Amino acid sequence: MSARPVLRWLRSVRPERRSLRADVIAGLPGAISSVPNGMASAALIGVNPIHGLYASFAGPVAGGLATSSQLMVVTTTTAGALAAGSALEGVDAADRPQALLLLTIIAGLVMILAGIARLGRYTRFVSHSVMTGFLTGISVNIVLSQLPGLTGAEASGQIALAKAVDVAIHPTRIDIPSLLAGLGALGILIGLSRTRLSAVSALVALVIPTVGLAVAGAGDVALVKDTGQIPRGIPLPQLPDFGQLSFPLVTGALAVAAIVLVQGSGVADAAPNLDGTASKANRDFVAQGIGNLAAGFFRGQPVGGSVGQTALNRTVGGRTRWAAILSGLWMVVILVACSGVIGLVAMPTLAAILIYAAVKSLKPREVATILRTGPTSQIAVITTFCATLFLPVSAAVGIGVSLSLLLQLNQEAMDLKVVLLRSAGDGRWTEHPAPSNLPSHQATVLDVYGSLLYAGARTLRVKLPDPGGAEAPAVVLRLRGRTAVGATFVKVVDDYAVAVEAVGGRLYLSGVDSSLAELLRRSDRFDGSDPVGIFEATELVGESTERALRAAEAWALRHRPDSTDQ
Repeated sequence: MSARPVLRWLRSVRPERRSLRADVIAGLPGAISSVPNGMASAALIGVNPIHGLYASFAGPVAGGLATSSQLMVVTTTTAGALAAGSALEGVDAADRPQALLLLTIIAGLVMILAGIARLGRYTRFVSHSVMTGFLTGISVNIVLSQLPGLTGAEASGQIALAKAVDVAIHPTRIDIPSLLAGLGALGILIGLSRTRLSAVSALVALVIPTVGLAVAGAGDVALVKDTGQIPRGIPLPQLPDFGQLSFPLVTGALAVAAIVLVQGSGVADAAPNLDGTASKANRDFVAQGIGNLAAGFFRGQPVGGSVGQTALNRTVGGRTRWAAILSGLWMVVILVACSGVIGLVAMPTLAAILIYAAVKSLKPREVATILRTGPTSQIAVITTFCATLFLPVSAAVGIGVSLSLLLQLNQEAMDLKVVLLRSAGDGRWTEHPAPSNLPSHQATVLDVYGSLLYAGARTLRVKLPDPGGAEAPAVVLRLRGRTAVGATFVKVVDDYAVAVEAVGGRLYLSGVDSSLAELLRRSDRFDGSDPVGIFEATELVGESTERALRAAEAWALRHRPDSTDQ
């Protein structure tokens, strides 16, 4: 095996001396902000917050070494955490940490395979309306799910909405010190959001209410240490318990991978490389997969391209991938130095951080715009939102992906348009509405806008002029730019040719790509004889259509009742 790819990779990731100082400085606020964010994400899953901190160390280091988007920070995300929490909802609390590690590793393998299979281009098929509905549903779910933690109330219910309603109708269960701590944290987050301290506002929101509770002696407020032991020192790698493997765990991992990869694609677009090099979606897929493998083996939770952390990385002056990598290394320092105090953090403050982040991620104006763009977009955003709110995240992801594909096919079919072309001389053409019926003894040139695959081909059959009642019509169907068609299109055109022939006419295909022409001839339906003539495209646009039109006019002329054989 050649060592050249390894050497190229080593050269691409080595630190740049001129940027290293800026990256070292940029990495520290990234690590500091990852402390509350990582802990809150783990709390969202229902595991010890230390798993979020371990992921905040392993993800940026391993993922940062492999990304093509150099400023992307591969770390915990609330959407990925919610998906993981949904997947592990039926797992016993004692088994959940081991199941989480296995889920994270499976999700990482799926991401790597997606990158190797070059599936990055398919993220564009997830419609904006579906993604907006899904992310809005996730944000609302996070707010609802954290209300019991914010208020210190015991809540029952199968879904986040039910738990939030249970808290609302039983206000006597609310623990006042917990509520004050949570509201205090929210107030700090809001108050510091537009100041120079915004980068560390989440950390301040953890510390001040926690210290206030300790001074006031509010001993009934839940603390991080109540969720489990907080290990000291540097995390060590660990193999997961493969006995936790189950079908729901695998489907949950697939949902996590889908969410992370689609979100990561958006992060890459929003954080272009400063050196001008282009990001590569498939390489970023692999990088996020590597980040998840590292997070899983170091007892962390799922990670992905983080919108907030990547934006912070750019804001504080990160120059290269080493800003993200160093934020992970700074996290190791924090874990070693501060593990003793992590357990003293009040849980309502973590709920406050999640609620604040979720509310900030809501985009009501964008949702309103989508709702004004028509019934297709309305169905997409509302359906996906409701699915995310009432169903497990894995099911909501499946519905969202399926809905995106259905909407894509429906839109292609709905957008198909057939127009009439008339020659204006000098190789120019004018467009007119296509007739509903073919005229007799005349040549009709038609062009098609839209997809001719699947439903589009069937829509074409409906929109082509009806040959019924005509006598000896000649039809030219222009296919310029069509390099591939499906079996449905072949069947539709063959049926139309037979219908035209039945009234004494003939169909011509013009502008046909050479490879497409060969495919059509191999189909045994189009061999160049009647009732179909094929005119292949040339470099001169419109030339083959002019030739087909002359042939069609000659056909129509020969078959007029008043014509005589020469």
